[in-house]
Amino acid sequence: MDHHFTPSDVEIKEKKPLYQGFFTMMRYVLRHRKFDGGWSPWLTREVFERGHAAVALPYDPKTDQVVLLRQFRVGAMATSEDPWLYELVAGIIEEGEGAEEVAVRETKEESGLEVGRIAPVLSYLASPGGTTERLHIFAVEVDATKADGVHGLDEEGEDIAVLVVSRNEALAMLERGQIDNAATVIGLQWLALKAEELRKQWG
Repeated sequence: MDHHFTPSDVEIKEKKPLYQGFFTMMRYVLRHRKFDGGWSPWLTREVFERGHAAVALPYDPKTDQVVLLRQFRVGAMATSEDPWLYELVAGIIEEGEGAEEVAVRETKEESGLEVGRIAPVLSYLASPGGTTERLHIFAVEVDATKADGVHGLDEEGEDIAVLVVSRNEALAMLERGQIDNAATVIGLQWLALKAEELRKQWG
């Protein structure tokens, strides 16, 4: 089970775009090496290519507050009572950009706040059974007393409300199920574990 796979352990017979718009849908026909050393059957897999994203967790170490955003998400309509989700800051990383610079820029665009110090949190795969998307989370230092209003870029159809909550209230919202999108859940769970360490680090 601890075999280290190499690129030669996957054989791609076909890679074909099914749709190319703002996002891309690719179809792969491939097989891969199995744990017993043999080969899997040929598998057909559709993969959603939506690029990669940077996520910022805006945190004020002085007030011990988190800045959350609230915005409409079409993907939430199918299963959420309320598709206006509580989220962290996030944005797609364009060609030639670094994840950290996107986290800083998006914090300004989506919350109106300037970023002080930055601490890398982790990176994770959104849903690797069907999409290549990887998200990189950073904790970013902000002055929560300056957070208010509605932000976002009109040309991107963004309408984003800013909400300042205590760290404890953010974690209570998580526990109550009010926060259920992956990046925000992961970021807040990290903060629950690391807040004291982060506050020491940021003095």
